[in-house]
Amino acid sequence: MKTEITELLGIEYPIIQGGMAWVAEYHLAAAVSAAGGFGIIGAASAPPEVVREQIRKVKERTDRPFGVNVMLMNPNAPEVARVVAEEGVRAVTTGAGNPAAYIGMWKEAGIKVIPVVASVAMARMMEKAGADAVIAEGTESGGHIGSATTMTLVPQVADAVQIPVIAAGGIADGRGLAAAMMLGARGVQLGTRFLVAKESIVHANYKERVIKAKDIDSEVTGRSTGHPIRVLRNRMTREYLKMEAEGVSFEELEVLTLGSLRKAVIDGDVVNGSLMAGQIAGLVKKEQTCREMIEEIMQEAEALLHTCR
Repeated sequence: MKTEITELLGIEYPIIQGGMAWVAEYHLAAAVSAAGGFGIIGAASAPPEVVREQIRKVKERTDRPFGVNVMLMNPNAPEVARVVAEEGVRAVTTGAGNPAAYIGMWKEAGIKVIPVVASVAMARMMEKAGADAVIAEGTESGGHIGSATTMTLVPQVADAVQIPVIAAGGIADGRGLAAAMMLGARGVQLGTRFLVAKESIVHANYKERVIKAKDIDSEVTGRSTGHPIRVLRNRMTREYLKMEAEGVSFEELEVLTLGSLRKAVIDGDVVNGSLMAGQIAGLVKKEQTCREMIEEIMQEAEALLHTCR
């Protein structure tokens, strides 16, 4: 399946792996890229030299294109941005801020810039700043979220900009890819589905919670603080929502969640850890290799799109 996104990124399939903190490291990124998708290292709050090491480890494992997700609110973002430019990757995705200050440097290094956006206004702003594409991420996504749904956001962004749009949020299979293409997207970004990949370093306890998740197991913490995060419910989320309802300060709530994502991903603490996952978790039923996932998604999507022609 050739689209503007496969051409832009030099990949076989229009499937991008989300840059999930603690989850999207070199094993997963390399496996997704080797399978014909576009793997991404999630720089999150990692020190610049750790990001450099991660990039080099992906290069040791595959000669296929891959990228790095840079969280712009990270205090290390300027240094991480320079490391990415020095090491050379195919593309950078960005979140939690405006990447305008780094776009020139990345483009000089031949790197494509693809910001994550949650509104039409931000998509237009990123196009004017020189972005090569945008990821329109709906509120169905896991982790930090906006307010618009994927179904409403993607077509409005596709109508508003001339650069290619990648859909994210609530997509886990070929039906989601086919639907996104119908809405005007030229590719999709998946996070929750890849979280349970065999190549993912996520603890087995966390993977099991995602695989066993029902459609009603997703909830959002932090709406009152302006920092909404979608997770699977557990004891930590119940306590958080109780404190939030009581008007506890943002600082106190932050103490409750300090290190909680690492607890879930690395330690397998599914009681007090932050089990970030999208609403699509109820559709994720098994652990597979990245290649098996991508091939299954593509076969289903191509069959559906063929029937619509």
